Amino acid sequence: QVQLVESGGGLVQAGGSLRLSCAVSGILFRLYDMGWYRQAPGKQRELVATHTPHYRTKYADSVSGRFTISRDNVHNTLYLQMNSLKVEDTAVYYCNGKLQNTRYDYWGQGTQVTVSS
Repeated sequence: QVQLVESGGGLVQAGGSLRLSCAVSGILFRLYDMGWYRQAPGKQRELVATHTPHYRTKYADSVSGRFTISRDNVHNTLYLQMNSLKVEDTAVYYCNGKLQNTRYDYWGQGTQVTVSS
């Protein structure tokens, strides 16, 4: 049974920081492209950051320089360190795992991040 369980969301003031975690089980975590996505009310889900098995990272322009994605292949956990948070970062954040060139594509249930002004 595949599980991706996000945690670490919450309410924070603008300029503050949060660290999201995604605990993964049921897959060979080290082989998967992992990513964080977010969805704000009334908007489409968008990519925040991705991390390949070969430690290549990619960020949305809106978070580059403020957010850092990382992974721990020993503990099968994905992280997102979010600094200098802005009100517009408010969204539900989702963890995703994809195995390239296969149909294996898994999502977590999401964690709410709310940034107040």
